[in-house]
Parts: sequence; structure tokens; C-alpha cells
Amino acid sequence: MRVYIINTDDLIVSREAPAEPGENEIIIASLDELRAARLSGKRLLALWNGLPGVDRLSKVGKREALVDRLWAALEALPDPPPPRPSKQAAVIALLRRPEGATVNEVKAMGWQSHTVRGVFSGALKKKLGLAVVAAKEERGRVYRIAEAGA
Repeated sequence: MRVYIINTDDLIVSREAPAEPGENEIIIASLDELRAARLSGKRLLALWNGLPGVDRLSKVGKREALVDRLWAALEALPDPPPPRPSKQAAVIALLRRPEGATVNEVKAMGWQSHTVRGVFSGALKKKLGLAVVAAKEERGRVYRIAEAGA
């Protein structure tokens, strides 16, 4: 699903609606919602003129015609790029593997050893409440996220 978030300064294309719209934000997901939105002609004109590749307008003309043109132009905009997974999510995925991960394997993501250990103890254990367990194995100390109830 694609939604458009209109605030006082921007027009944002998003893959999903925010849980709670911010102050002065209007969430639009359809032409009918755009028609029903309380947007002045001046604001509609500013939104139109802010779109890439459109002929700038100086007058609103017929509001309905401008809304229809604006909607068609919005639908022609490219989809937003998918969100990039965080490094923390990547570390959690490594630790959830059956073989777990060593500090050196996590360091391969571009972190220092002390940063990796800090993520294990601070972010994962304390902040997220995950049970990170360590075991001495052939390849060194291996860390895993213990399953709940295990």
C-alpha cells in the first residue's frame, strides 16, 4: 500500500501510514481522500508545483481538475526505497542462527570488538531483554540468543 503524508512543508511518499499522524499532517491513500482533505487551493497549487517534472501553474483554476491532475502525478511518482535493515537487526539475525556467532564474525560488519560486546550486553540484553548466552566452542566463544523458555 502506498500513502502520501502531507504536512506544512513536505509531501512524503510512504509504504505505510504512520501509527499516529503528526501534528498538521494529512494522510492520503486515495483520490477520494485527497478530494475530501481540507487543503486550500493555494496549498494544492504549492503541492503541484513542488512535484518533479510538472509544468508549473500560477493559478488554481478549477479545484477538482487540479486535484485530479495532482492525484495522477502522485501515482506516477516512483515507489520509496525499502527501509534498510539496521546493523542491530543483522546482529540479532546472526545470533539467532543455530550456530550462533563469534565476536569476530560480528566484527566483520565493520565494528570494533568492544562495540560488539557493548551491543551484546547493552542493546540486546539490557534494552531489548534478549537472553544472549555464550558458550566456549572449538571456534572460540560463541554467542546465541536463547529461545524463550529454553
